[in-house]
Amino acid sequence: MRKIISLICLLLPITLYADELKLQENAPDRYVVVKGDTLWDISAKFFKDPWKWPQIWGYNKDTIKDPHWIYPGNVVYLDPGTQTLKVGESVQGTASESEIPSVTENGQSSSDTVKLYPRARQITGKGEAIPIISLKDIGPFLSRPLVVDENELDTSPVLIGTYEHRKLIATGDIAYAKDMPNNKGERWQIYRPGQTFKDPDTGEILGHEVVYLGDSVVEKFDAISTLKITRSILEIAPGDRFAQATTGFASNYQPRAPEKQINAQVISIYGGLQQAGQNSVVTLNKGRRDGLDNGHVLALFQKGDVVPSDSSFSADTTLPDMRYGLLFVFRVFDKVSYALVMQTKLPVQLFDRASTPD
Repeated sequence: MRKIISLICLLLPITLYADELKLQENAPDRYVVVKGDTLWDISAKFFKDPWKWPQIWGYNKDTIKDPHWIYPGNVVYLDPGTQTLKVGESVQGTASESEIPSVTENGQSSSDTVKLYPRARQITGKGEAIPIISLKDIGPFLSRPLVVDENELDTSPVLIGTYEHRKLIATGDIAYAKDMPNNKGERWQIYRPGQTFKDPDTGEILGHEVVYLGDSVVEKFDAISTLKITRSILEIAPGDRFAQATTGFASNYQPRAPEKQINAQVISIYGGLQQAGQNSVVTLNKGRRDGLDNGHVLALFQKGDVVPSDSSFSADTTLPDMRYGLLFVFRVFDKVSYALVMQTKLPVQLFDRASTPD
């Protein structure tokens, strides 16, 4: 028994060291949050692995659901004792000044304090809290249909025309649809099938990306239902299809690595581009059935080059794949997922690998 305890004590420092977060070389002692910040950006100012959320903020990953709310004016500081980030309330109206320990060059806490004087601030609710990632980059993808499967495409309601037989339909027009169910609500989004996603390895059809056209509300359900177009962002025409209005998607995810090994590929870059940069949206050939979930973070890898042999007696050498960035998965379907490019040193290319980070 004593030997077992001794072995545990010997291995414990090694385990802690393996999980130790790496600080940025120029990490500040503290940072004052401003409007437009995100929790990811703030974490990246201090640590090289901003996706390691529970460790960075000192949370228990098995119990935490969402990070606590952080507002512009709060002071985020590096706790020298725990090597985690803490939040000091530096702006609470006329509250007393907050005191945050200063850190010496050797990383030890000093008896001196950095005094942060209060400034007036009005808080109206959680809506003012800074998000984990920039919602302006992913907002349109959360509330619209993006991918439908074969069965959903074949059975979805179809717009068949207007009373005036117009070829193009706009906001305010009355339209008619067939196969409109009367038990799924009155509000429907209008879309048009776009590109078909295929798995680059197996050739399996993973789904159809659709183009969002606008919104409608059913005025009368019948064999031929009557609808009013309430919003049109692109031209709507007979043959376009309807999907239920999407609501309730989470917008405040907890970044984390997948619980299992994921090896996905970038199969599309939104907008039909061939390369993607930071804050671009890409599509992966893995989804819910493969173990992906909203909030998962994946590392991006470029395939290693093949170095030709300089001799007829030896084979060519394939270099290891190079890690160059991070993706944040924010919307997951059964067979595909959408992810935001959070960090990248190189342009993201089609068929680059996205895998569970080390």
